[in-house]
Amino acid sequence: MTNLYSKLASVYEAMYYSFIDYEEEYIFYSNVLKKYNKNSVLEIGSGTGNLAPHFLKNGFEYLGLDYSKDMTEIAKEKVPEGKFIVGDMRDFQLEKLVQSAIITGRTISYIVEYQDVRDTFASVRRNLESGGILCFDFIDANRFILDITKERNVVHQATHKGKTYQRRSTWDLKGEHGMDVIWDSTYYEKTNSDWQEIGKDHAQVRTYMLNEIEIFLALEGFEIREVIDRPTYAFPTYVIVAEVSD
Repeated sequence: MTNLYSKLASVYEAMYYSFIDYEEEYIFYSNVLKKYNKNSVLEIGSGTGNLAPHFLKNGFEYLGLDYSKDMTEIAKEKVPEGKFIVGDMRDFQLEKLVQSAIITGRTISYIVEYQDVRDTFASVRRNLESGGILCFDFIDANRFILDITKERNVVHQATHKGKTYQRRSTWDLKGEHGMDVIWDSTYYEKTNSDWQEIGKDHAQVRTYMLNEIEIFLALEGFEIREVIDRPTYAFPTYVIVAEVSD
């Protein structure tokens, strides 16, 4: 697990609030689920619970699952009416099957090894009802890898709850597991007029080609229903809607 999801959980909260419109995210994913008549949803990578209130107030049966205990604790405090559990997307078992699962925020990109990708999709499938829907987004390697060879350094600044943070990042192509990259970040908090370093984060992130995803899903018993080319705040992204095949 990266520091961003543990020691820097509060900074994650600030950063992602600054460039994600969670109402818009809810509308996107809920429209997909409504299209396939799904009312119960598992959000994998639920983080600090930013999407949960939108699903709950609109009548969805919602459950959040995240690998980070720190972020899950924030979610429970922020959304006491929600249900959140700590779990590993590669191997989890719910108390009861759900109609749909969403993996948000390109969370699938933190699964880099071949077997872990297969285990993730197999684990999701085990927890879906017959005809269940899986919807997730991923970074498109064909576009993203070429971009980072031109510009490796990225600076992002955010203000949240009266505090201002800055993240200075570099991306380096690794190529150990498909088109994976190393993402190194240093985080700062502004104190008066100075920037005080508050932490570092090191992550290995996998980008995918569309045909890779198609193969991984087919191997674990899913059929793709839709491929949506969806621009996002920082990455060229595809959203996949897949159904459990009989």
